[in-house]
Amino acid sequence: MSEGRMGREIDRRIGAASEVLQMLHRTIVVKRELSQKARLSIYQSIYVLILTYGYELWVVTKRTRSWIQAEEMRFLRRVSGLTLRDRVRSSDIQEGLRVEPLLLHIERSQLRWFGHLIRMPPGRLSREVFRHV
Repeated sequence: MSEGRMGREIDRRIGAASEVLQMLHRTIVVKRELSQKARLSIYQSIYVLILTYGYELWVVTKRTRSWIQAEEMRFLRRVSGLTLRDRVRSSDIQEGLRVEPLLLHIERSQLRWFGHLIRMPPGRLSREVFRHV
């Protein structure tokens, strides 16, 4: 996949995650009776999966990193009941919620996929495609 097409795909994933965030925020995340643990479960099981679908093959640029961090923190700030006006650092919010930064998760998974590619026997299509890219 060309870098331009990859960028469009990443933009599309971020847009889809943003739409889900808006829908969840209007219907579920704002409910006061919902515990923080339940909100984090929604974050992990729905939001992160939509945002990161196919991320093993992404070329993560500086712009992409910034967008992913911003989208991730929009959701986590809402889960924690904070806004940007509260001026709480992103790392403090992640620590308080005990959530690993999404970019760290993406980088680990990409390295894990790279390890799989390296260990594949010669002749496997995935490995051959990787070698010629």
